[in-house]
Amino acid sequence: MSSDRFFLPAAGHDLFLPLYDPLVTLLGGNRSRQELIEQANITSGQRILDIGCGTGSFAVLLKRQCADVEVIGLDPDPKALRRAKTKSERAGVSVRFDQGFADELRYESKSFDRVFSSLMFHHLDKQTQQKTLSDVLRILKPGGSFHLLDFASDDHGPNASASHQPHSHSAHSFHHHLMHLFHPRDRVQDNSDASILALMTGAGFVDAHKVKDGRMLFGLLRTAYYRATV
Repeated sequence: MSSDRFFLPAAGHDLFLPLYDPLVTLLGGNRSRQELIEQANITSGQRILDIGCGTGSFAVLLKRQCADVEVIGLDPDPKALRRAKTKSERAGVSVRFDQGFADELRYESKSFDRVFSSLMFHHLDKQTQQKTLSDVLRILKPGGSFHLLDFASDDHGPNASASHQPHSHSAHSFHHHLMHLFHPRDRVQDNSDASILALMTGAGFVDAHKVKDGRMLFGLLRTAYYRATV
């Protein structure tokens, strides 16, 4: 792994890392991750990779629910990985955590049944997203699948507007500033359904589609679930 590569920490800054897990829980992240697991049709004996695993919440949740699968978490941030390892030990589950980048997957080709990305993809620029998807495709077994949950650009349609109406301007401003802990605003604005699906298809995935929309941050922030197969 290139030690001098830049990466954006899970909480946007090392200073906020201790706050990341409780805030994601408050905003509904655990419910969203649970839904992502349920969409993946995981079966016994599968080998699973969580890219951009951060502090390990998703990987540990997955292993707790699917004890007879192998779970590996990958992230470039050593501080987040230390928290992830502590979290797995406290939960009494065996999860392997590797340090590395999502677009430099040092795993054998066709060696995973499922690959997940949970609330991380927006951290990557377009070129890195393309490289990541190509490498994910390479390491998936035939019939394997990639499952993506991420913040998404708001379509500003009627439903989106309606979801904002019950909140006061001050509440919306608070939520807006709070979310700067989790993602760069310009990256999320480019994170449209069309863009993500085009990247998946361009990488060579088949049946790339959006599974459903979601909401976090008390309904103010749009998320989306995607799936693509090999």
